[in-house]
This record gives sequence, C-alpha cells and structure tokens, in this order.
Amino acid sequence: MSYPLLLAVSTVDAGTVTVDRVVATAAALTALAGAVLGGLALARSTGHRVTRRSFAALAAGVAGALVGLLVVATADGGPGTGNGVVGGYAGVVFGLVAAALGGLALFRSRRRA
Repeated sequence: MSYPLLLAVSTVDAGTVTVDRVVATAAALTALAGAVLGGLALARSTGHRVTRRSFAALAAGVAGALVGLLVVATADGGPGTGNGVVGGYAGVVFGLVAAALGGLALFRSRRRA
C-alpha cells in the first residue's frame, strides 16, 4: 500500500519575500528593540530616562507580541510556507521578554521615587 506524499499548501522558496514575512519580521524587530530598551532601563534604575525607556519597552513588547500572535493565528501552514510563522513566534517571545523587562524597570523606578 502506498501513501500519497503530503506537501504544505503554499510552499515558497526561502528567499521569497511575502507580506506575512515582512509583518512578522517587523513585529520581531520591534519586540527585540523593546527588549533592548527594557534591559537598558533595568540596568539604570533611576532617572527620567528610565521611565521613558520602561514605557517604550513595555509598549514595544506588547505591540510586537500582539502582532506576532496575530501572524501566527492567521497562518495557513507551518515554517517554510511563507506565512511568517517563525517571525511571529519570535515576535511573541521577544515581546513577552520586553514587556517583562519594561514592567520590572518601571516597578523599580516607581519604588525608588
């Protein structure tokens, strides 16, 4: 008995740029920038810049995570199909890290003031 070969519905080449991949990459980069800002704000836990960096990290993290989650939720296939699944998951992970770091830095700055 032979089984048919199962292929993904819409596979594209690795170098092909799709709209979903661009959106997922933007979400991941936004969330990564938020994680960097959150780390910087956490390293310096006093001052006015810390509060701005904390809010920026929190906002970038939440935005990156939500857009990444939207990309993953609307994807038709898995990795390699051009739907931006890998970038979406990266956006979710980096976004959660950024939100946690920004929130912790904000909590510390408010506590010391």
